Amino acid sequence: MKKIILTALSIITLISCQSDEQYEDKNIDPKNPTEVSPEFLFNAATKNLFDQMTSTNVNTNIFRMLGQHWTETTYVDEANYDFNTRNIPQNHWREMYTDVLFDLGDAKINNDNDTNPLLTAETRKTKNAQIEILSIYAWAQMVETFGNIPYTQALKPREFVLPVYDDAATIYSDLLARLTVAIPNLTNNGFGAADKIYGGDPVKWKKFGNSLLLRMGLRVADVPALAAKSTAAIQAAVSGGVFTSNADNAAFAYSNSTPNTNPVWVDLVQSGRSDFVVANTLVDKMNTLNDPRRSFYFDQNLGAGVYDGGPYGDNNSFSTYTHVSARIIDPTNPASLMDYAEVCFYLADAAERSISGTPATAADFYNKGITASFDYWGTPNVAAYLLNPDVNYATAPGSYKVKIGTQLWLAMYNRGYEAWTAWRTYDFPGFNLPAVSEDPVPTRYTYPINEQNLNKTNYNAAAAAIGGDNQTTKLFWDKF
Repeated sequence: MKKIILTALSIITLISCQSDEQYEDKNIDPKNPTEVSPEFLFNAATKNLFDQMTSTNVNTNIFRMLGQHWTETTYVDEANYDFNTRNIPQNHWREMYTDVLFDLGDAKINNDNDTNPLLTAETRKTKNAQIEILSIYAWAQMVETFGNIPYTQALKPREFVLPVYDDAATIYSDLLARLTVAIPNLTNNGFGAADKIYGGDPVKWKKFGNSLLLRMGLRVADVPALAAKSTAAIQAAVSGGVFTSNADNAAFAYSNSTPNTNPVWVDLVQSGRSDFVVANTLVDKMNTLNDPRRSFYFDQNLGAGVYDGGPYGDNNSFSTYTHVSARIIDPTNPASLMDYAEVCFYLADAAERSISGTPATAADFYNKGITASFDYWGTPNVAAYLLNPDVNYATAPGSYKVKIGTQLWLAMYNRGYEAWTAWRTYDFPGFNLPAVSEDPVPTRYTYPINEQNLNKTNYNAAAAAIGGDNQTTKLFWDKF
């Protein structure tokens, strides 16, 4: 790669997360100059994506608090929805664009340009499909988080210093099309051992691709302009084959050795922090349901079987309220981008809409979702839990969206982004207002400060197009 001269414009590009100068040192071997291998870039992007979605560092990821599974102790700005003091949206934006999407983009370029005579066309195509699925995951997450974002002009710093923002619904429609094209190209082991999710297993990659297609189809199921594409995506996903057990989960295995430990361990144990307790929003709901997962989700630091969540957003004493379980802070605890329980709840939703199955089959998928969560955490007594009148699909209160939304939210423990998004999708369960600010629960991240200052014209257009750059602006898929 050519060295980028740091003019004023390229500095703006760097700040906008569009520069590839970070690879300059990686690309140069003084004895044997070469490009960075696609395997290296794919592996780096994979770990960066899992780390970003798993971390609980308040500078980069506060999704567990947006989902009201955790709350804070000493410093409570983030639990009270202060996004700007620590530039949280900007840090997430930078990480996803620079360390995930840019790496994946370069991995594809280098894979396309790989002249290794042993690289078959089939392997090249499979590698690109694996890159594409992770890229689509990241793009979709950004759209679901911010709304309109740079897309067609993004990741092209030499062409577009100040990229325009594309319409979120248009991006999402394109992502559905891209994913549909990518899945059939998974025909061999692709990246093989360099793939830290599935070890190159094409069957599991296809299940992941189809499960992501199902999720994305359901995300836009209530958007009239995308209704036909939503139905087609859901039907294609189910017929193509989605996750069928926890063995299919899109998971990343961490190790005991830094820098490959789970970032939650880094944030809480290695750093010696006691910044979080479990939120009363979650504990109260699980106490009401007598949910057996409590002893697996939470520590019993208050006594055997005693669980008391800290009031959400309050200045909580660490010693007074329930802590997270030892499993959560284990350095080897795997992280997931998507799991079987989540897929089952989406299938229940699709059945209620008569898109895949019939409403009569929704209860079976719902039960499988709860069972998958119990199995993942090693929790016994799922049969008794399913008979609880407040859990049983036939007798639990509320509409199917209330039932599915509540149990999906409970199952997404330690996956803060999906817990928050379950609430945004189904509007259940009810959340608490934070004790200090009493601000409403955000429905999106605001745009980064750097975008407001350096890409002002395009930022202003994007903010106006989505209805204002506010934390409570409802995004296109979350309005119904």
